[in-house]
Amino acid sequence: MLSRVADSVFWMARYMERTTGILRLLRTNFISSQDEVKDFSWNQVLANYSGLNAEEAALLSTDSRKVLQHLLLERENPASVINNITRARENARAVQDHITKEVWQCLNEYYHLIRNPNIEIQIKSGDPVSALDQLLQHGLLYHGTVDVTMARGEGFNYLSIGKYLERAILSADMLQIKLIELKYDLNEPVEVPAMRYLLYSLAGYELYLKSHRGNFQVDEVIRQILYNTAFPHSVLYCLQQLSRYFERLKTESLPESYDQLEFLIGKAMNNLKYSTVHAEDSESLKRLLHQTRSELLGIAGALNQHYFGHS
Repeated sequence: MLSRVADSVFWMARYMERTTGILRLLRTNFISSQDEVKDFSWNQVLANYSGLNAEEAALLSTDSRKVLQHLLLERENPASVINNITRARENARAVQDHITKEVWQCLNEYYHLIRNPNIEIQIKSGDPVSALDQLLQHGLLYHGTVDVTMARGEGFNYLSIGKYLERAILSADMLQIKLIELKYDLNEPVEVPAMRYLLYSLAGYELYLKSHRGNFQVDEVIRQILYNTAFPHSVLYCLQQLSRYFERLKTESLPESYDQLEFLIGKAMNNLKYSTVHAEDSESLKRLLHQTRSELLGIAGALNQHYFGHS
């Protein structure tokens, strides 16, 4: 497969995974802002997913509808959902011979859905949750279409690598956002809503209830997000899947390129797997999240260099 084709498939998957993650985060945060959470602020979400400076973000941070407009529909925001879907569609257009017709049609329809005036009306003055649900449902349709129509060849491997790499970064970021909002002050019992909304954002609430019978403990929530390999949004699960699909590229890879990436993926996976976290040790938790995120970005950079021909 040509490096430019692999690059486009990889980034198509990353943009679509990023879209789904941000939509879930926006949905749960909007509900949280309308619920029992007092003095709700979007500051940390804006810091991660907008190009606003601190002063601009502070002015916007308490107006949930304006935040949704900025993060969903603002073309001037490089990280907005509409820009992610547009970039995914552009990458898909460039590699139509390497994805199925159904995947292309699904992405094209998603692009037209996010541009539908009804979505903007719902966000500005109607029911934003209904608009977000509609977008999320189409995202699930995309993931299902990929799963049932794409051949399990080289293109699917690059697509899966992009998906799981982006998902791992999103999970680490969402955990970090919540911990920063709580100022890493985890020695005192944290209110249940804070942990509940974090799990909602990662589609992990039901699994947690089934595993812990509703007993919300900060340590256990953090462990599920970082280590639980039965949870498809845990960072360790994503790294294992990333390793699995990368191994399938061995026969098509230059030995030195493969060895370099294999080392970085294995190092990140083992550093996380053999770490321990405790809520009361906030400094160690900060270091682990920073190290994990740096290693994930290092893997992305190495893929760009060794597989996609970018310097």
